[in-house]
Amino acid sequence: MNAMNTHYPDPVRVEPVNRHTLAVVVDNEPGVLARISGLFSGRGYNIESLTVSETEEARHISRVTIVTTGTNAVIEQIKAQLDRLVPVHRVVDLTLQGNALEREICLVKVRGEGEHRSEALRLAAAFGAKTLDATLDSFVFELTGATEEIDRFVGLMSVIGLVEICRTGIAAMSRGAEPL
Repeated sequence: MNAMNTHYPDPVRVEPVNRHTLAVVVDNEPGVLARISGLFSGRGYNIESLTVSETEEARHISRVTIVTTGTNAVIEQIKAQLDRLVPVHRVVDLTLQGNALEREICLVKVRGEGEHRSEALRLAAAFGAKTLDATLDSFVFELTGATEEIDRFVGLMSVIGLVEICRTGIAAMSRGAEPL
C-alpha cells in the first residue's frame, strides 16, 4: 500500500512532450549521418525534420539541424548521446536558447484551371510565394517561411487542387552575434 493506506495506485506522472530543434556540428565524413540517424532509430526516437550541409569547406565541417520531440529527460538523453559520438563537435538545443530563427523551403505543385487558377495565384501572392513554373493547367510555387506558415499555405492549396509537395526540412539559427 502507498503512504495514504489505500489500495489505489499512485497517480502516474505524465510529463509533457515538447518539440526541440537541435543544431549539431560534425565532421563532414562518410557515415556520420548514418550514425546520427542510427542513434535515433536504435532508441526509438523520432526525427521530425533533418537537414545537413557542409558549412566550412576548408575544415570539412557540416551542420546538422534535427527537429525531434520528447520529454525533457528524453531530449537531455538525446543531446548527451549525440555529444558522445566521435565525429560530433558540438550539440546546441536552439529551443532552450530561445527565439531561434527557423525556416524551411517548400515546393508546391497545384493544378489550376479557370477560377481555381486565379485563386491559386492570389493565394500565392498573399503568402509571398514565388512562381517557379506555370503551364496552362498547373503551377509550381516556392515558399520560404516558418513551418506553420507553410502548413497553412499547403492546407489552402489542397482545397484548390494540390498535386505534389516537396519540403526541405527546417534550417535554424540562434539570434544575435554569437556563433554556434
